[in-house]
Amino acid sequence: MTLVPNVHDAEPIPPAARDAIDALLQSGDLFRYTAPQDAPVALLEAEFAELLGTKYALAVSSCSAALFLSLKALGLPRDARVLIPGFTFAAVPSSVVHAECIPVLCEVGENYRVDMRDFAAKLDNVQAVIISHMRGHTSDMDAIMELCEARDIPVIEDAAHSLGTTWHGRNIGTIGKVGCFSFQSYKMINAGEGGILVSDDADLVARAVIMSGAYEHNWKKHANAPELEQAFARWQNQLPLYNLRISNLSAAVIRPQIPELARRVRDGLANHDYVAERLNSSSYIDVPAPLAPERRAPDSIQFNLVGLSDEDIHTFAAAAEARGVKVQVFGLSQDNARAFWNWQFLPEQVDLPQTRAMLMRACDVRLPVRLTRAELDVITDILLASVGEVVGPVPVYGT
Repeated sequence: MTLVPNVHDAEPIPPAARDAIDALLQSGDLFRYTAPQDAPVALLEAEFAELLGTKYALAVSSCSAALFLSLKALGLPRDARVLIPGFTFAAVPSSVVHAECIPVLCEVGENYRVDMRDFAAKLDNVQAVIISHMRGHTSDMDAIMELCEARDIPVIEDAAHSLGTTWHGRNIGTIGKVGCFSFQSYKMINAGEGGILVSDDADLVARAVIMSGAYEHNWKKHANAPELEQAFARWQNQLPLYNLRISNLSAAVIRPQIPELARRVRDGLANHDYVAERLNSSSYIDVPAPLAPERRAPDSIQFNLVGLSDEDIHTFAAAAEARGVKVQVFGLSQDNARAFWNWQFLPEQVDLPQTRAMLMRACDVRLPVRLTRAELDVITDILLASVGEVVGPVPVYGT
């Protein structure tokens, strides 16, 4: 009998990281700028830029830090309005507030993607856009980029959940002006904490590097192209330092996982699609399909409960938890950081009825890529049985 898996455990860190960490501990060389060249963080940036197909990458302390630096590097004025989806993590509007800008929220549909009608209606009054590919669900980047480019509005991609996802075969995070990724534990590459931004814009990257904490002449260790060196020369001593650097220890944990990414993406997508097909056999569960140009890289699954009351949904979640599977219903907990009405720090409060209605029915379950087919069946059987506890028996796998 297969036990209910612990979905909070990630894959083990590759052994190569242990060797690199041991060498660092022996040397004590943990600061990214101590080495004259080829520090682990510098190597990580070069390898990540090559992986994504971008000119430049800057590793920092978190994806939130990457978003904040991206906004600051755009040179937006104080109180600039930044359009973001109403369904995202609280760190995204927080980064906008930290950058002394004002978050403007737009509606999100039942498929967790930006509502393009509301997006277009609000676009003329903003100076920048952050598109959160929330839980790895890609919004219509063709339409978004067409609208924003026509207005010369820069687009930042919050790709925290989308490392390995592609759109028309192009890596998510490389479509906008800058892309931001996360290395937090519940991501495809796990360093506990950490983030990275990528861009082809030398001036933007130079500003971000300096503000990340490249004080004095440490920016020279990033100047691997003439256009970057010229940009650094323009901005040295002109910008504040926020000290959002990442350490060599984190880079040593991250780098050996990069060769594992393709396998993790493949396995994660296979796991997701297998569970999605089974869940969609219930008329009370809907797993939204991907958009046509999108090839996802999921390590979790989201689904909507259909035709159930609030009381039914509470009963379903409690039944699943009693059986060993924790289901997060985004809108039901009082303090969920993904429910926009809990962002009481926003300078402007707004209601998004469509997004609110979606969040009250949208469920989230982790599916780490390491899970076996038998473990996936255990999780899926529990979810279907828990629905059956509310609405009556639902057939389980093999019956």
